[in-house]
Amino acid sequence: MYDSLIYGQEPVPALPANEPVRSYAPGSPERAAIDAELRSMAADPIEIPLVIGGEEIRTGRLKEIRAPHDHSLVLGRYHEAGEAEAVMAAEAAAVAYRGWSETPFQERAAVFRKAADLISSGWWKTLNAATMLGQSKNAYQAEIDATCETADFFRINPALAERLYAEQPRSGAGERNLTDYRPLDGFVYAVTPFNFTAIAANLPSAPALMGNVVVWKPASTSVLSNWHLMRLYKAAGLPDGVINFLPGSAKSISAGVLSRPDLAGLHFTGSTAVFNSLWKSVADNLSTYRSYPRLIGETGGKDFVFVHPDADMDAAIAACVRGAFEYQGQKCSAASRLYLPRSSAARFLERLSEEISSISVGAPSDHGNFVNAVIDEAAFDTIVGYIERARANPSCRIVAGGGYDKSKGFFISPTLIVSDDPRSEPMASEIFGPVLTAYAYDDSDMPAAYALVDETTPYALTGAIFASDRSTIIEATGALRHAAGNFYINDKPTGAVVGRQPFGGARGSGTNDKAGSFLNLVRWTSSRTIKETFAPPTDWRYPFMG
Repeated sequence: MYDSLIYGQEPVPALPANEPVRSYAPGSPERAAIDAELRSMAADPIEIPLVIGGEEIRTGRLKEIRAPHDHSLVLGRYHEAGEAEAVMAAEAAAVAYRGWSETPFQERAAVFRKAADLISSGWWKTLNAATMLGQSKNAYQAEIDATCETADFFRINPALAERLYAEQPRSGAGERNLTDYRPLDGFVYAVTPFNFTAIAANLPSAPALMGNVVVWKPASTSVLSNWHLMRLYKAAGLPDGVINFLPGSAKSISAGVLSRPDLAGLHFTGSTAVFNSLWKSVADNLSTYRSYPRLIGETGGKDFVFVHPDADMDAAIAACVRGAFEYQGQKCSAASRLYLPRSSAARFLERLSEEISSISVGAPSDHGNFVNAVIDEAAFDTIVGYIERARANPSCRIVAGGGYDKSKGFFISPTLIVSDDPRSEPMASEIFGPVLTAYAYDDSDMPAAYALVDETTPYALTGAIFASDRSTIIEATGALRHAAGNFYINDKPTGAVVGRQPFGGARGSGTNDKAGSFLNLVRWTSSRTIKETFAPPTDWRYPFMG
């Protein structure tokens, strides 16, 4: 009768294994395969429609898709949705709601499990190539994102949902108590970012897995890979109208969606400012909604690496390079501020600068490049602005990198800034680019150093500490308890794996409804408690009345 009721006596299911990561080493079959796919995709620009209720819609309002690392490379064009199309999509979702919400859970889960297997068996080439070309990720970064994390969400979320459905109340003598995990009463609005194809997959699919219908607005700078996700859903058997695909103006689409009485939830990843504006719009329309919408968001970050005097310097340097500069620092979890003990800061910075200077920058099709292009000209100009203001700031000095060039692609050299002011702009502001700012703290006053990390920014997404002594690790972990939703000990602050490190932060970094865990999935349900009495009383009088 209800999905949640069939699991009450089932054992807790084990989580599936994570998708294996291909290496793309020289001579490997995956390197040859992705090179061929890149050539084919670059040579064949496509036209991308909206998808509403399963139908391809062409508005005639076309936008070009160009590779961030090569302005001359046109990858395709996409039709823009506006307010009218957003209303159409919400209506199409409403039509699909009854059938999908009543589809048994295992049948819903089978769609996404099939999608994961399709990725493993061949679609990985398409998703990786589209992510490399459209979002300027190197092969390895595309692999861990578009293939591995996406497949992990599609396999592990169903297993997590099974665990949630198995969570049932205790029944006493003469009664049966049940929890019915219903989908929300309406549609979910999913707004996804450019930087992770996997996030673009998870934000619409997690609510859909739980029986919801979705209006999906992808980022305009990741339409190519997101279009192939939409094709993948179709190939996996997702019914029409369950997920509706609307690239286009965020302002227009949101206007058409947020005023509807059947808005049931918002699943968002992006900037703190945009999430705040969406939250305010929902508040302004609160009296029109059928129910209180669920607002789930992962937003900004100013993520830290804190190095203790007894840390392994080699490990900390490697973590800084990877954590700050992989995918050009465009991960919400990217290391952006570095705290070094004053007693060893000079030696650490010298060695870190040498490593940064050896990094190659260029197109992702050249597998020797560790850093590629930032996503678009607006991002380039914003990041360069931070670099130039730091250059002019007497409390800051650039000790590595600092160069940039947008003549062919939006390239910015990995940059290391040293700040004498722990609250300077590059230490406190989210830059979202390949810029790491270091500050040397007084290691004779560790409580003050921890307080500085905790209080410098409004964010609390990710952070890492490097230390050897166990008592130091315990002390730092406690002092920084609220500074990061994902906290790493002797590791970089990036690279959360589905099913192993559920991801999300609090404070200005979002609602901390951990993606990749049951904590996120439960937000897409509206539970109903059911009590059945087997032998109901036939006399209204109580014994005490005798």
